[in-house]
Amino acid sequence: MTIEDVDLDDPGPGEVAIRVLAAGVCHSDLHYMNGDLTARLPAVLGHEGAGIVERVGEGVTRVRPGDTVITLWRPRCGDCRFCTTGRPALCALGRVQAASGGLLDGTSRLNLNGEKLHHLMGVSCFAERCVVSDRSVVVIDPATPPEIAAITGCAVVTGAGAALNTMKDAAGEGVVVIGAGGVGLSAVMGLRLIGADPIVAVDTVDTKLDKALELGATHTVNVRTHDLAEELAKISPKPMTWSMDAVGAPQTLAQAIELVGTGGTVVAVGLGKAGATVPVPINPLVQQEKRLIGSLYGSANMPVDIPKLLDLFKAGRLPLEKLLGDQYELSAINEAYAALSQDAAGRAVIIPSGKR
Repeated sequence: MTIEDVDLDDPGPGEVAIRVLAAGVCHSDLHYMNGDLTARLPAVLGHEGAGIVERVGEGVTRVRPGDTVITLWRPRCGDCRFCTTGRPALCALGRVQAASGGLLDGTSRLNLNGEKLHHLMGVSCFAERCVVSDRSVVVIDPATPPEIAAITGCAVVTGAGAALNTMKDAAGEGVVVIGAGGVGLSAVMGLRLIGADPIVAVDTVDTKLDKALELGATHTVNVRTHDLAEELAKISPKPMTWSMDAVGAPQTLAQAIELVGTGGTVVAVGLGKAGATVPVPINPLVQQEKRLIGSLYGSANMPVDIPKLLDLFKAGRLPLEKLLGDQYELSAINEAYAALSQDAAGRAVIIPSGKR
């Protein structure tokens, strides 16, 4: 990525201009950088952000200048069949933004030397300011620390949301979480809230596994040095009932399917390379009534679930401050992604105005 002075148009009808206070360093952006996922280029990246509304476009009544907001990489139109049936993470307008590289009308507010740039997932918050749809923000308590607000908008709601919404029946059951990045660690926190036991975090990096223990995992397994099946047998005499793949690689999803026992459920939350597939053994799927389900964005209703997660944080029941990793200035964003690629523990955050 390069740091450029980009022209930002005023917000159009139904849009808001935001001064960005913090933006999370998410692996999804790295997927777009290395080509595992495709986006319209050139683009301003960043989708996990929080900031202050500075201006609003025509017809905007949901937010006002001065509001503190979290950005959403999936809008909530409120009218499509997914929104009206309680599954706004699947909102039909999300694909419009992803395919066009623009906002909800398919056009961009970003310009560089007369050339149009593209938005990433309708957000583009690796910047001092951004313009987004008013359907792509959630108003929050202004007392929320910006770095906490930013990571809640993607990592936390994706991981903890999947635990609370998709895995809510896991209370008292054994769960394995494969991948101890921001999403996997958030899932561990959510699973601890609902009373899953044991909670086994799996990764190849000891510092990430140490963080998982700090956030509520009862056990950890480093699969670089230990056999997962053997370690799980030592942890519990019965097979795990639930597993989560927070990595998104064919081998990790296959492993998640294999390790759950009869009647077990596998939840896939990690995104992989476009076109990646995994073989599913047919007979065990049928004979053992295993289930394999996906969870996008924590299967959350963002205007409801994000404030709920922040309330849990304020009550001391969701220790999001322990999830935070290093902070970087915007000019050091490539250093932040180099650290992510080298398995840095915790969720790093970009502070566009400088470190707090």
